[in-house]
Amino acid sequence: MERPKKKIVLGVTASIAIYKACELVRRLKECGFMVRVVMTKEAEQLVNPVVFASLSANKVYRADIFDAPEEWEIEHVSLAEEADLILIAPATANIIAKLATGICDDLLTCTVCASRKNILIAPAMNENMYSNKITQSNIAKLKSCGYKFIAPRKGMLACGKTGLGCLADLEDIVKEVKKYL
Repeated sequence: MERPKKKIVLGVTASIAIYKACELVRRLKECGFMVRVVMTKEAEQLVNPVVFASLSANKVYRADIFDAPEEWEIEHVSLAEEADLILIAPATANIIAKLATGICDDLLTCTVCASRKNILIAPAMNENMYSNKITQSNIAKLKSCGYKFIAPRKGMLACGKTGLGCLADLEDIVKEVKKYL
């Protein structure tokens, strides 16, 4: 009898590293995980949800928690309950700040708030944004609440400078996912 697949909710935010989330979906599926993608409204401006639907072979859940559902369910609650892990990659300073302050104004933040499972966050942003005292305070607050982080790496940033803020290597993200599942 085949073991049921572990389910990952992948939160995708509007970092320029979003293109790496496409490859991350493929790698997670290769490891045997079922991946459900939840995109923020801003992320949809960078990558069409159909890309993630094709890669995950699942419906992509979009930002608006008030969209009429195809079938009756409270999406943020059902996503939170069925997930074995919630992974946010790439995670912007904005999503980290919203989570740290309890703002639940879209499907992703509501799903995280409704979850009792491990939350794994992989930040990706400009070095100045990452090292900002407020961002670091928000990360520390989330860590104190049990959220796990995969630190960004140093590399070429979208602004053209080299610095700390690049999304962690996909191999490292997959390794961390396996550790928690």
